[in-house]
Amino acid sequence: MAAEIRADWATKDFYQVLGVGKNASSADIKKAYRKLAREHHPDSNPGDTKKHETFKSVAEAYDVLGDAEKREAYDTYRSQVASGPFPGGFGGGGGFRPPGGFDIDDVIRGHAGGFGDIFGDFIGNAGRRGSSTQNRPRPVRGNDVESTATIAFTDSIEGVTISLRLTSDAACQTCRGTGGKPGTKPHICSTCEGAGFIVSGVGGAFSLNETCPACRGRQLVYDEPCPTCGGSGRGTSARTIQARIPAGVKDGQRIRLKGKGGPGENSGPAGDLFVTVKVTPHRLFGRKDDNLTIEVPVSFDEAALGADVKIPTLGGAPVTLKIPAGTPNGRTFRVRGRGARKKDGTNGDLLATVQVHVPAVLSEQARQAVEDYRAATEGSTLRSGLFEAAQA
Repeated sequence: MAAEIRADWATKDFYQVLGVGKNASSADIKKAYRKLAREHHPDSNPGDTKKHETFKSVAEAYDVLGDAEKREAYDTYRSQVASGPFPGGFGGGGGFRPPGGFDIDDVIRGHAGGFGDIFGDFIGNAGRRGSSTQNRPRPVRGNDVESTATIAFTDSIEGVTISLRLTSDAACQTCRGTGGKPGTKPHICSTCEGAGFIVSGVGGAFSLNETCPACRGRQLVYDEPCPTCGGSGRGTSARTIQARIPAGVKDGQRIRLKGKGGPGENSGPAGDLFVTVKVTPHRLFGRKDDNLTIEVPVSFDEAALGADVKIPTLGGAPVTLKIPAGTPNGRTFRVRGRGARKKDGTNGDLLATVQVHVPAVLSEQARQAVEDYRAATEGSTLRSGLFEAAQA
């Protein structure tokens, strides 16, 4: 089956979009696409609308040039548009005027057989669409939807399935997106002759396509508009979905859920759902990259003499830290594999930082022991050189 020709190919240079020559190999086209897709992907550029649009253009270009059959049809169509269906083409200083005395402006205004008839004649060799599909409404992809979800710290480490209440743009429920009053029959739009677009801004060699304002690109119109949406075909959709938040998600991270956005039209695919995750703090554990953190209070004697200290882990069995004698305040110990889940499926570590505890109140016996310790260490050089260093 021949590839389907789209009239908007006349104004789109897919080779220029991908930055390759017209004689580029399939490997070069794929390489260029991958580079541009990584650079402009929405997940890597949140909030950058310009790069999002560039990504869509790059994907559209590769969809055509990456397919041998579509590429052949595209090249054939573009070459025929450049030369024109009549002697002399569309270009030239005097503009296009085929035998018979009408010019390109007449064609665009719908005279002399109409713009669609001319294109229908000269693109037939590259793959004509049958009459059964020519006026079928085009599939339209649904809108992307943004949402925010707040989850507990433990859920961010282990992963969780949450319910999200979404309100998005969707097809009108009364007319099911047609824009017409239920029970009435549509007819082909006379403004665009069923193309779904009009040609405007003619000047020089060619022109630009714009969505038809009469049918809004649907190709069909109704004499009686839908009383609910006023003919727009659009409404709102409120629904609850189940969304899986993966293990290891970070506070402020943006998750993409493919196909969970606004519903498409005319069997078009649904948009995507982008969820920004907010993580509530934990009263004991913190997070540093893929590692969890915890502060461990130890007594003076444990730090001075050494000790085995049992500490908790998040969602697992306790572990024992071996505190060596002479451990200073603020020293951090690493417990392997007890942190957050990484992208490769492994876990980060638990970082336990020692906080030497100084008691606010001492018993008589404890005070005497500290006094004895002071006497035993009298004359120590703990602060020797302090003032000399301050003068340096």
